[in-house]
Amino acid sequence: MNRTLMRILLILIAVVAVAFPAFAGDYPLQVARNIMLYMALAISWDMLLRSGQISFGIAGLFGIGAYAAILGVVRAGMPTWLSIPFAGIFAALVAFLIGFVILRLRAMYFSIVTLALGEIFRIIVHNLHDFTGGPEGVVMQQGVMFGGNADKLYWLVLAGLLVAIAASYWFEKSRIHFALTTIRNNEISAKSSGVDIFRWLLLAFVVTSAIQGMLGGIFVMSYGFAAPDVVFSADFTLLPLAMALLGGIYSTRGPIFGAILLGLVAEWLKLKIPYGHLVVYGIMIIIVILFMPQGLKNLFKPAAKRTEGRSA
Repeated sequence: MNRTLMRILLILIAVVAVAFPAFAGDYPLQVARNIMLYMALAISWDMLLRSGQISFGIAGLFGIGAYAAILGVVRAGMPTWLSIPFAGIFAALVAFLIGFVILRLRAMYFSIVTLALGEIFRIIVHNLHDFTGGPEGVVMQQGVMFGGNADKLYWLVLAGLLVAIAASYWFEKSRIHFALTTIRNNEISAKSSGVDIFRWLLLAFVVTSAIQGMLGGIFVMSYGFAAPDVVFSADFTLLPLAMALLGGIYSTRGPIFGAILLGLVAEWLKLKIPYGHLVVYGIMIIIVILFMPQGLKNLFKPAAKRTEGRSA
């Protein structure tokens, strides 16, 4: 019952996502793009969380990807379509290099370091005036990708989301799932079972960083500019984190449901309290942790059990 209902909901979401540009205007499409972008970030954050490592560096890798994409176009004359995969590859390379150091850390030490790295990336970009534009940022003289066509930009972000979903299902259905789950549950047991802990953690960190960097590239190509305070914003860490917690962690569908609900709420909050919506995100995280630690995806389980009990 629970799985059937979940599948029906996911199919409905997929149908709406495909049909949405046919009847939606520019503003609803922009809102949908924002929700899908945060949804993909939430999925990528959850993918690394399955190993037990809590990262607060989403905004840092997102920003690195954004700047890699726009500087590739502006400074190197790279085609806009090529800048997006380049952003993902560049972020993956950065993650691979720093992973040899920070993946030796665990628990809050890893979390603090990832948070600090995001701020370090922002400060570096902020101070490289001649190359990155400094605090004013960089503007694409070529203009926004697809000439700013709302429908095409929607499909671009949807494609980025599908990459994140495909990677997440790969993590769920392959042996990566068993390796990361074993590491999360008990590293000593994992090591004694022959699991190469560092190898699997590095793989998860590099893949999730590549997705976050790619999404940064999609973001900057959709708006045509990048500034440190924009692409390294705390929104790109707090909101995906809140979405994954609200929907339910250690799965693909949890962040999807959480992103849809919180994304719509977030858009409404920005209109009502433009400078206070992050406070509401924080309150929602606290409520979820205290009263719904398993997220929304597990709310159906009691109902399913009651149904099975009555049928018996």
